[in-house]
Amino acid sequence: MTAVLDLGRPPAPTERHPEGSAVIPPPQRPDMQRELMVRAAKARSTWARLARMQLSDQEIGRGRHVDHANAGVLRRILAEHDWPGVPLVGHDGSTAAFLIALHADTQPDVQGSAARLMYAAVQRGNASLRQWARLHDRCLLNAGVPQLFGTQYRLGPGGPERQPVRDPDALDARRADAGLPPADEALHVLRLRLAADPPAPVEEHDGPPLLGSG
Repeated sequence: MTAVLDLGRPPAPTERHPEGSAVIPPPQRPDMQRELMVRAAKARSTWARLARMQLSDQEIGRGRHVDHANAGVLRRILAEHDWPGVPLVGHDGSTAAFLIALHADTQPDVQGSAARLMYAAVQRGNASLRQWARLHDRCLLNAGVPQLFGTQYRLGPGGPERQPVRDPDALDARRADAGLPPADEALHVLRLRLAADPPAPVEEHDGPPLLGSG
């Protein structure tokens, strides 16, 4: 199976989302911003506990149901508005949409559509390149293809282990192009974060381990 996008490299530096570089006007759809943020916030605890293998089978099932419902809402938003970028829903709303897409493993068509539309939004300066890299990696792994940026993990006997990566010798160069820290540094941060109590916010680091439903 081919990659989610016909992509040989990340967007050029001039196409990246200028995070924090300008004053952002209020979102055009604050109602949509609130809905996305509320849905992501309600699921956040489940995502964090799943990454630590702290959920029962029943709780995993309930979390999968929530993720499926959230993906359905995102499907509607994508169809009606394209990717919900910063102008539409603000930074927080766009981050919430990214997190919902990242966990939409039960609906790969929604996840793939989100990645494609988010990539175009990155080129317009309306979405985060770093977040898109994580979503792209998630889509690749769910399609049975090695990830490109090394942002997705699984839990092994010794803790988080990076999922298979395409051309690992060039991994850090690709990560730098996407605004991500070196792979070993990111893995160290992830191990510290998973050991922390209470959990640290998930949106600023490499993704939680890829565990099927989360």
